[in-house]
Amino acid sequence: MKLFLIIGAINAMLAVALGAFGAHGLEGKLSEKYMDIWDKATTYQMYHALGIIAIAILSGTTKMNLNTAGWFMTFGIVFFSGSLYVLALTQIKVLGAITPIGGVLFIAAWVMLMIAAIKY
Repeated sequence: MKLFLIIGAINAMLAVALGAFGAHGLEGKLSEKYMDIWDKATTYQMYHALGIIAIAILSGTTKMNLNTAGWFMTFGIVFFSGSLYVLALTQIKVLGAITPIGGVLFIAAWVMLMIAAIKY
């Protein structure tokens, strides 16, 4: 599906840009703890951007309906990586409570992909 290919590519590009920004623009400005949080956000964003691209390819080449899995991964990035980016920059610890929502969305997306593959 074209939309998921675009969403995946945008997120992969953002993961690279935000990773570079963290490595160069935030170096010395954040503690090691918050730099690790930033790195985790970029890593998970990239993994799931690639997952969204895989969903786009599978949706276009098979009859698997993976729309919900694609949206779960997309919103997982927003909640998981997004909350970690904001947490790293603001150090407002309560924002860490949002992160697990994204994690659950990631898990649900991968389970849905697995179920679709079993059914296919």
